[in-house]
Amino acid sequence: MSDQSPKPSIDRRTFLRATAAAGAGLILAPNILTGQTTPRYSNDLNIALLGAGAQGQVLVNACLKIPNVRFKAVCDIWAAYNQKRVVNLLQKYGHAANAYEDYREMLAAEKDLDAVLIATPDFWHARHTIASLEAGLHVYCEKEMSNNLQDARNMVSAARRTGKLLQIGHQRRSNPRYLHCYHKLLQEAKILGRITNVRGQWNRAVQPDLGWPKKDAIPPAALAEYGFESMHQFRNWRWYRRLGGGPIVDLGSHQIDIFNWFLGASPKAVIASGGTDYYDKATHEWYDTVMVIYEYELLEGKVRAYYQTLTTNSSEGYFENFLGDQGTLQISESGSRGAIYREPSAPDWEKWVSSGYLKAPKEDKQADSGAVLDVRETVAPPSHELPVTFNDLYHKPHLENFFNAIRGKAKLNCDQDVGYETAVTVLKVNEAVEAGRRLEFRTNEFHV
Repeated sequence: MSDQSPKPSIDRRTFLRATAAAGAGLILAPNILTGQTTPRYSNDLNIALLGAGAQGQVLVNACLKIPNVRFKAVCDIWAAYNQKRVVNLLQKYGHAANAYEDYREMLAAEKDLDAVLIATPDFWHARHTIASLEAGLHVYCEKEMSNNLQDARNMVSAARRTGKLLQIGHQRRSNPRYLHCYHKLLQEAKILGRITNVRGQWNRAVQPDLGWPKKDAIPPAALAEYGFESMHQFRNWRWYRRLGGGPIVDLGSHQIDIFNWFLGASPKAVIASGGTDYYDKATHEWYDTVMVIYEYELLEGKVRAYYQTLTTNSSEGYFENFLGDQGTLQISESGSRGAIYREPSAPDWEKWVSSGYLKAPKEDKQADSGAVLDVRETVAPPSHELPVTFNDLYHKPHLENFFNAIRGKAKLNCDQDVGYETAVTVLKVNEAVEAGRRLEFRTNEFHV
């Protein structure tokens, strides 16, 4: 996938550092300017997991299907449950991982690590990431980078300062179906014509708060040491303002990242409506319902992008739709969803079918039946399926991209600069809900 990844740009600060070093008589290899590491003689990588909760286990499950990766350590403050469960799982697959509760102890003790996978609550991301980078390790950090932009900026600066790789966990950026749509359909074929609108959502059914085995509860003093007031807060941190960013960050961040990527731009303004309309505000401080409209200014004209996340009804699940004057692309991380629809006035798409960019449309029996529609309606456009299938674990390609970048065989698909642009885009939504008005983005707001 490395040949499909955009080449990283060299900012002025990086260029000046490099030229200054060269002037001092240092020999700079090309990888210093590109962000890649020196090619390794061995493909074997030693890694640690920091945060062994539900998302941490998702990453572990994906890594267990990737060769030449060895877990050497697992760190989680819930030793009696999360930590124990993941260590035992790894042992079944032949990984002898040491167990830790304190990340500082792990970083000090483990001397042969190459990288750390971070899947802790958002408010810990910056501290864990920066400490790992400064320990000389590459980092894969789950999104969101942080629940506040200052911490996210500090992460960007640490990655630049240490020269280590930092991949942010927007895993759709490495998904083969998304890569095909971006490179082949949008960039090369420009098959949608002028994109005018985008629509996306992630709707979830009502879910009870997460519980825990009472016998395995973390002692109050230990919870307080790591920033939690109770086991309920520890288990349901995503709903608390100090700890997470709410559903628009937890869910919407993945898809709003795709808005920016596929449009090749950052938004100019945002307006949003939301609130805690269903759950108890005492334990659900963040909004359970959010509806957002972004405004993008492209060379071709304005694009309005609508997004919603609901946590009270699961209707239609999650997807992203890109609508242009010649067609519509619907895509989802779910492998069962994905198609492209041609507008009747668009040029014929036969050449894209014959070249393998699309599958031929299925026969439309309604269109051939001669049935009379309402005068205000038109025949639905034919559906072309995407030719790329992906039925593997969702996070696996993104982790593979990270590991191959460490080996010097790829460039990161979502480094700290890309992740930061998305963090700015998403965190502004909560601000817009609270402000109750349209907010504009500054041009320099997306860069550190």
